[in-house]
Amino acid sequence: MVEDDAPIRKFQKELNAGIVALVLLATLADASEPLYGYQIAKQLEHKTSDPGIMKQGTLYPVLRSLSAAGLLDSRVEPSVSGPPRRYYTITAAGRRVLQTVERGFAGQRRAARPPQPLGPARTCSGCHRPSAGTRLRTQQA
Repeated sequence: MVEDDAPIRKFQKELNAGIVALVLLATLADASEPLYGYQIAKQLEHKTSDPGIMKQGTLYPVLRSLSAAGLLDSRVEPSVSGPPRRYYTITAAGRRVLQTVERGFAGQRRAARPPQPLGPARTCSGCHRPSAGTRLRTQQA
């Protein structure tokens, strides 16, 4: 393994943790009823193209963390087909966080990939920004 891979792995791990929390909040915000862990895992399998990001070993610690932060409520109910199940619902605070993050995400994406000039770049004198007449395009992800 190359030594330079460590920062990439660290960045990816932190990014994945944030994405998992965001996807869990969105999944529970969209749910019409409380969901237990296995139901959430099954819904996430259908939502993501990267099944590795939603391993059950990742799912449950994030659910506990979001509950501890007051973003999710949970309750345990007996199950006729096995052990008791913990059902999760998103709280009002969780909905506010989700809305704030979703709004901010669009701005962060633009900052990571700013629009690029289509034609010859013209700049305003002294400011080095494209002039009003310069057409811009947004880079594709």
